[in-house]
Amino acid sequence: MSSAPSSLHSAPVWLAERLAAAGGWVPFRTYMDWALHDPVHGAYGAGRLRVGPAGDFATSPSLGPDFAELLLPQLLQWFQQQPAEAPLALIETGPGEGHLALQLAQGIAREAPELVVRLELVLVEPNPGMAERQRGLLADAPLRCCWQSFDELQASPRSGVMLAHEVLDALAVERVIWHNERWCLQGVALETGADGAAVLRLAAGPVLEDALRQELEALTPGPQRPDGWCTELHVGLRPWLEQAAQSLSSGQLLVIDYAHEAWRYYAAQRSRGTLMAYRNQQASDDPLLEPGQWDLTAHLCLETLERSALAAGWTPLGQRRQGEALLALGLAQRLHALQQGAPSELAELLSRREALLRFVDPAALGDFRWMAFARSPGSSQQPYFLQDPPLS
Repeated sequence: MSSAPSSLHSAPVWLAERLAAAGGWVPFRTYMDWALHDPVHGAYGAGRLRVGPAGDFATSPSLGPDFAELLLPQLLQWFQQQPAEAPLALIETGPGEGHLALQLAQGIAREAPELVVRLELVLVEPNPGMAERQRGLLADAPLRCCWQSFDELQASPRSGVMLAHEVLDALAVERVIWHNERWCLQGVALETGADGAAVLRLAAGPVLEDALRQELEALTPGPQRPDGWCTELHVGLRPWLEQAAQSLSSGQLLVIDYAHEAWRYYAAQRSRGTLMAYRNQQASDDPLLEPGQWDLTAHLCLETLERSALAAGWTPLGQRRQGEALLALGLAQRLHALQQGAPSELAELLSRREALLRFVDPAALGDFRWMAFARSPGSSQQPYFLQDPPLS
């Protein structure tokens, strides 16, 4: 379900006060950060959003253990490339409810018990409300667990693997608009409605600074955009990737997220960008709905991600759509094995089959991209997920 954005929205008291203190207008990036990560009012900061089929939105790990089971061989391949007996870390950034962390910990303890004594599960979660729920779920995990910030990790970098599953699409973005034949920042303005109440409106702001304008124009070749055409710039990617690189002394980073090539991302017909809001399994392209109550995300641009990663010291290993990656990791064989289940398990088997098919459905989760990077590549071995699918 999608609802078209309207021009004005009621402003909650906390946001009206903050906007008034800022002069009545802030860049969209600031608004997005407040709406998601404010520790009292933010959707994630306050722990308000719930991840899962019965929550606000579902992720691959929240649909059951099969996603983690398919991912596990890739992680073990990368761990095996590290020096024997060296301490290792599995670092998950933005771990949501903790489903993936728990499932991977259980899988590692079962499939590679020799790693348990030297492997620590490190969760990077900036939002206290989410971290509290993760601690409850991971209380009995078979790996040692700790919660650290990037600042803490940078003080003592680890070797191992870092995961960013549906994390980078939640980084606050700059929203830009073609307005009066100039590229401008788009932001959120505080106004007074007809009834005297405080209302919010998306509004053009200052002209885009030269560096961002040049970056955008390099990504948007082709015909002139019509007035009001808007899109996103992921200005938070490079700082995030720099922090991640300084937190991992050696190893790999796996980013799993929605992403488009620049020619698709900045196509002339994509006149409202990729920004979406989610709540209670509903989707909207209106980012001003009930600030602090909805998740806000923007797809990644593949070229922007790769350039930012290179500048931050990462070596790209390759990328693939999720459907292709999971087929390379044995999804077809897992689907076939479900046919051998006992009749008494039919309901569970059908649920798992539905989840597996959602993982590869281009209209569902199959259009995710898996993008791998190395911090200090010590092996030329191709990642499993980039290889051809195994023969059945």
